[in-house]
Amino acid sequence: QVRLVESGGGSVQAGGALRLSCVASGNTIDKRSLTWFRQTPGKEREGVAAINRVSGVTLYPDSVKGRFTISQDNAKNTVYLQMNSLKPEDTAMYYCAAGLLYGGATLSAGNVEYWGQGTQVTVSS
Repeated sequence: QVRLVESGGGSVQAGGALRLSCVASGNTIDKRSLTWFRQTPGKEREGVAAINRVSGVTLYPDSVKGRFTISQDNAKNTVYLQMNSLKPEDTAMYYCAAGLLYGGATLSAGNVEYWGQGTQVTVSS
């Protein structure tokens, strides 16, 4: 069993920054890639950053590349999402997710096996 607990969401003005944290636990968690997704009402979940916990390979979509950075602290079993230069369109519920066992970094929700409960990010103009 894998457990993911997010924190760090909140409200910020456009141009500001937030750092989200995801504490991951479970006896297979070090064999799974971790991904940050976001979702707004009526839209599908969008992968915004992913990391392969073994190789350190990261993935980002063009919409956040250069503004968001995913990183990990293996000693704390924590993955972070540093979000800079935030825009109102970044407003969403952000979820931490664990991928398939031994799977590579992925931005696809179809490759996710476990989800956290989410943390809200609101960016005002």
